Amino acid sequence: MFSLNVPIPPAVERIADDLQPRLVSFDRVRERHTLVCKRIGVDDLPVAGRAPHKDRALAALREELRPLLAGTAPIDLRIAGIDAFERPAQGPGPVVYLAVESDALRRLHRRLCGAFDPVDGIEGDDYVPHVTLARGGDRDAVERLLAADVEPVSWTASELDVYDPEFREVAATVPLRG
Repeated sequence: MFSLNVPIPPAVERIADDLQPRLVSFDRVRERHTLVCKRIGVDDLPVAGRAPHKDRALAALREELRPLLAGTAPIDLRIAGIDAFERPAQGPGPVVYLAVESDALRRLHRRLCGAFDPVDGIEGDDYVPHVTLARGGDRDAVERLLAADVEPVSWTASELDVYDPEFREVAATVPLRG
């Protein structure tokens, strides 16, 4: 499964780095920080009637995205603070994260869900833009983190990254030109 991600600016990475000492009591601390716009399964892509191969799937995804993203202006985003999913739809909880505000990102996510099936419980109406920090902490650890002050960070994303989790790298970049 590919994910279409919004690139994270250095200022957001610095927030996550500054919070690192407060995350030691969590079971899993995220080292790579991502902001997922939409997950896209390889099986959802047309690959000329053949079994999907990763290279063909990536090419097909880029072709599918081209008309879907045509006319999409760069996206304004803002880190608004820290929040938590007490009972996440997938994996152990709680999950603490940097909350992201962006009406434009939510609209783009809905548009992409019209073209690619949403992942149950985390996409479509359940989509919450966020940057995961850690998961699996106790209630006290979550409360301490939620009480932390975080300076708001605003940025504009002028591109999206197609992330390949198999190789743990960006496989393609798609510009947003408006």
